[in-house]
Amino acid sequence: MSQQDEAIRDKLGQIEHKIMVMSGKGGVGKSTVSINLAVGLSLENFYVGLLDVDLHGPNVPKMLGVERGELQRRPDGTVGPVYYSPNLKFMSVEPLLPDKDSAVMWRGPMKMSAIRQFIYDIEWGKLDYLVIDAPPGTGDEPMTVAQIIPDAYAVVVTTPQEVSILDVRKSISFCRHVNMPVLGIVENMSGMICPHCGKAIDVFKRGGGERLAEELGVPFLGRVPVDPRIVTTGDAGKPMMAAYPNSHTAEAMGKVVQRVINATQMMALQQREQKAEEEATTS
Repeated sequence: MSQQDEAIRDKLGQIEHKIMVMSGKGGVGKSTVSINLAVGLSLENFYVGLLDVDLHGPNVPKMLGVERGELQRRPDGTVGPVYYSPNLKFMSVEPLLPDKDSAVMWRGPMKMSAIRQFIYDIEWGKLDYLVIDAPPGTGDEPMTVAQIIPDAYAVVVTTPQEVSILDVRKSISFCRHVNMPVLGIVENMSGMICPHCGKAIDVFKRGGGERLAEELGVPFLGRVPVDPRIVTTGDAGKPMMAAYPNSHTAEAMGKVVQRVINATQMMALQQREQKAEEEATTS
C-alpha cells in the first residue's frame, strides 16, 4: 500500500490541475458538463484527462463515442487510457466490464480500490487538467477522490430549481469539510431559447444557482441552457462543444471553460506564493 501511495503521488505530480465535477443530486447534467468541460479545455490546446468514477453508471465512453474502446497495454505492463483526441484521453470502468449490460455491484472498499487503481495502473502522463466525473451525492466515490487527490478542486453542478439547490448545499458543505476548494457553481438547464420564436423560456426556473453561489460566497461559473441537441449529441457520442461549436449552448459552455481556466491559474499562483512565503519564513 505504501508503494502504491508513492506511485500515485508521482503520477498525480505530473498533472497540474485536478477538478472533480460533482453534484448533490442526480439528473442535473453533471456528466454532460464534465465531458464538455474536458473537450472545451482540450480545444484550448491543453492536455486533458477525463476520469469517470461513476462506477455504477459509467456514461462517459458512450457520450464520447468510444463505448467499447480497447485499453492500451504497454510493454512494461502499465495500461494507457482511451484516446478521444490527441489532446484528450479518458478512463472508465465500462471498457473493463464483460459486456455493456454488466452491473457493477460493489460496496465501499471495492469502489475505493477501483478508483485507486484508475490512478495507480493507468499511465496518464503529463496533463494540464484531469477532470473527474463523480456520481451524485457525497458518498464513497467523492470521499475517495478527496482522500487520494488532496489538491483537487471542485466544480458543482445544479439546475435552477429549489430541489436541486437544496442538495447542492450539501455538496458545498462536503467540500468545505474535506478542505477541497470550490472553483464555482454551474447552473445547468438554465432557460431555453425557443427554436420557433427565439425567446427565452425558463423551463426549470432561472438564477437559482447564481443566487446560491452569492449566498455561500463561492464563484458562479455560468449558465448553460436547455438544448435538445445535447441529448442527440450525447447519444451519438459527439459532445456539444465539438459538434456545434458556434451554438448558443457551446458559447455558454465556453464561458464556463474560460472561467475554470482563470480560476485554476489564479489558485495555482496563490499556492505558489503561499509556498514561497512559508519557505522564506522557515529559512
